[in-house]
Amino acid sequence: MSDPATDPATETFVAHRNLLFTVAYEMLGSAADAEDVLQETWLRWVEVDLEQVRDQRAYLVRITTRQSLNRLRTMQRRREAYVGPWLPEPLLTAPDVAEDAMLAESVSMALMLVLETLAPTERAVFVLREVFDVGYDEIAAAVDKSPAAVRQIAHRARKHVDARRPRQVVSPSETRAALESFRRVLETGDPQGFLDVLAPEVVMVNDGGGIKQAAPRPITGAGKVARFLMGVLGKNEGRVTVAPTVVNGSPALVVHLDGEIDGIMAVRVEDACITGLYYVRNPEKLSRVASATPLTLR
Repeated sequence: MSDPATDPATETFVAHRNLLFTVAYEMLGSAADAEDVLQETWLRWVEVDLEQVRDQRAYLVRITTRQSLNRLRTMQRRREAYVGPWLPEPLLTAPDVAEDAMLAESVSMALMLVLETLAPTERAVFVLREVFDVGYDEIAAAVDKSPAAVRQIAHRARKHVDARRPRQVVSPSETRAALESFRRVLETGDPQGFLDVLAPEVVMVNDGGGIKQAAPRPITGAGKVARFLMGVLGKNEGRVTVAPTVVNGSPALVVHLDGEIDGIMAVRVEDACITGLYYVRNPEKLSRVASATPLTLR
């Protein structure tokens, strides 16, 4: 047997692992499922005759796409039984992710939720074409469609996403400013403070997974969101602390209760106010916020 350290298949897979994880995560919204897809990709990759592969990177992306599509169809059935709203699994990300504007937007909580509204094949085509700039012929091979069909799917998916994605591109500094105001309000519980930082039409989505308290459906309106948050955090007898972090390439907040992580808050900011608030409390989704996950488009 060849030494794994010098095995060409292993070297190629390791070299592209971060890219393959990013592809799978953007298609699935789940780091745990993305890791499973990478394991399945590896098992198929080691069976490939590398001498017959012209572009090994493209071939690996193709395998990852196919495995992600299979898993995405299974996950859709699983999510039908999910308790309450479902949010993507948040990832602690390094500063270089935030510096890459395209990567940061593609993994943002707001856009990932828009991708959830696409059919599996539409999502795969959109991610490969719009995020990773994969050619139509290569996408066609990955999703088992003709290039002409892929072009139509890409056009339809792009139109769907553009109609629902955030209207403004907000700088990280603007987001941090809004989050800092929101952080102070969360720690003081000032009712007027909530109304000052939250847009009147703000929409809050909670994900407790049936394990932690969460609203059964999205909450709309600054007053209702403020009352919900004051109710949830006010019921805790322990000390609530809120600290800045960077999740999915964007500034976010991590909420602790007596030193233990209680949840992650990601936001959508427009005109200096929070218009979207995404609160992940499901403890099964908080395992990737302790150390940074490397993501890349290349």
